[in-house]
Amino acid sequence: MNDLPRFEGGRTALIASAAAGAGGLLLTAVGFAFDPQRAMLSYLIAFLYFLGLALGALALNMANYAARARWHVAIRRAMETVHASLPAFAILFVPIVLAARHLYVWVEPPASLGKEVLESIEHKGAYLSVGWFLVRAAIYFAVWLVLSELLYRWSLAQDLDGAARWTRKSRRWSAGGLPFLAFSLTFAAFDWLMSLTPTWFSTIFGLYFFAGSFVASIGLLILIVTWTREVPDSFGSRAGVAHFHSLGKLLLAFTAFWAYMAFSQYMLIWVANLPEEVPWFLVRTRGAWKPVGVLLVVGHFILPFFALLSRDLKQNPAGLAVVAGWILFMHAIDLLWLVMPAAQLYALGRHWQPESLNLHWTLITAFCGVGGVAAAFSLWRARGRYAIPIGDPYLEDSLRYVQP
Repeated sequence: MNDLPRFEGGRTALIASAAAGAGGLLLTAVGFAFDPQRAMLSYLIAFLYFLGLALGALALNMANYAARARWHVAIRRAMETVHASLPAFAILFVPIVLAARHLYVWVEPPASLGKEVLESIEHKGAYLSVGWFLVRAAIYFAVWLVLSELLYRWSLAQDLDGAARWTRKSRRWSAGGLPFLAFSLTFAAFDWLMSLTPTWFSTIFGLYFFAGSFVASIGLLILIVTWTREVPDSFGSRAGVAHFHSLGKLLLAFTAFWAYMAFSQYMLIWVANLPEEVPWFLVRTRGAWKPVGVLLVVGHFILPFFALLSRDLKQNPAGLAVVAGWILFMHAIDLLWLVMPAAQLYALGRHWQPESLNLHWTLITAFCGVGGVAAAFSLWRARGRYAIPIGDPYLEDSLRYVQP
């Protein structure tokens, strides 16, 4: 493998992604000028979608290191390239900070919210303050960037000298860093998603967000490996049927895990039937949002779960890629279902039956903008480096990997 050329492809994709990113962000800014709240809600959905993919790839990479896994080495650089985009999200987070008052009602709560809601927000004022919001965000990004950059840079360094010490360091940091990644991701979900409705809370909400992001990141990895499988010396060029089978089993397992988290959250709130918790689900299961909730049950769990039970499908890269693409689409619907009704909840009073989905055209431009920037940044970092970790001592084991 020492004669493997460095990855110099993706130039056209990089330019196209950068152009889409710049154009999408510019159009989203135009939309913000006319409808600040809905434009920022669209931007938040896109930001969390692509950030979740990067963090999911980081979590998968760290979990494999911590478990001393070898099977994934041949496709590991694809994971690393996805989470190498994390520095870009630190910059993309700036608009959320600057326009926080258009997203989070607790920043400048209007008197129209009513006495009970205002008292609840005031009671949480020590936590829900702009200053502490920024401090916590800085901590989250610090944790993510340290873990991601160390693993990525150590992996690149191993390409040059093939030293086993880089693998040992990566394993130690992954095992020790996974709890920090888990806690930071959980509290980020509380701050950036759950606080859209500051009167509502769920202790497993962080796990729900992580589960959706993680299964989507596995889907993205499957697509990358499938698309590049026939490209010489690219990310998926050394992937075999056994690698796809393992990715398919992970996709099946975490599709079930997402459904378990979603059901657990719903069941516990339904059983408790507390007035401060129930409205969050009522606005999402009545009126215009009811069909979306049904779509999530069927499309995010039932269909992919039963499709992925097939061993033949999991060993078929093309078929598995179709399921992976569908799950990525459903993850976007899931985030839409989480975010957009938050802007409708307090305006509905006790009616809780929204007549429209409250969508805005900036949803498309925001996805193009954030996704384009993230993809361009990842491709920029990947170019000029090996698409396969040629220095890893377990690469040969991964290349010979077969299902037990």
